[in-house]
Amino acid sequence: MSRYFLEVSYKGTAYSGFQSQKNANSIQSEVEKAFEILQKERVVMVGSSRTDAGVHALQNFFHFDYEKELNPHFVYKFNAILPADIVVKNVLPVADNAHCRFDAVSREYNYRIYRFKNPFLSDSAYFFPYKLETEKLQELANALPEYKNFSAFSKRKTQVKTFHCAIMESKWVFQDDLLIYQIKANRFLRGMVRALVATMLWLNRQGKDVEDFKDIIESRDQSKAKFGVPGHGLFLVKISYPGNIFK
Repeated sequence: MSRYFLEVSYKGTAYSGFQSQKNANSIQSEVEKAFEILQKERVVMVGSSRTDAGVHALQNFFHFDYEKELNPHFVYKFNAILPADIVVKNVLPVADNAHCRFDAVSREYNYRIYRFKNPFLSDSAYFFPYKLETEKLQELANALPEYKNFSAFSKRKTQVKTFHCAIMESKWVFQDDLLIYQIKANRFLRGMVRALVATMLWLNRQGKDVEDFKDIIESRDQSKAKFGVPGHGLFLVKISYPGNIFK
């Protein structure tokens, strides 16, 4: 029995999320279905990062165990079966105990905002046509790596054992017509990136400062944070692993 990492990219607009769900279409269900058509055998995929409904990914991973030979044109034929909004980028043999979720050392997300009406961005960025003080937004973002506990920015229905995250990068940047929030951490809580973005936008619009943001973080109270930005502005950009897990 060999273990493989399957690298995927997808546009999440048409899906209820990454993980398989009853009576709803997901990235996982489409990938498992395509694998079964190609290899004439069903496998269960284990996902790295469970993105929510409408969220996109430039890079995400599954791992799976398989004892037979993979089709010699596996990636090409897999993509011929998959819907147009999901693509397999690579299949990588890994160590037998490698785990695409637990072995990840960092994950990177972008949240994209556009300020002026643009029909070509409507399903891949959040339309927010309001004045923002970008220098103050950056001050809020700069405060995050100081903290470890982010329970204020986690959705309530979660089964995690800890709310601690190590944030390595947090910044706002302009790119073409977009204002993008970029964040990198060892792990993220459910709904965390969208909650951070929504809270920073709200504080900025209210004329509040970094001390108000720190008060929310230190309160560990979900009722003080905001969660109201849509999933379609969020992209999982990159997942990094230690090199020694790849064969």
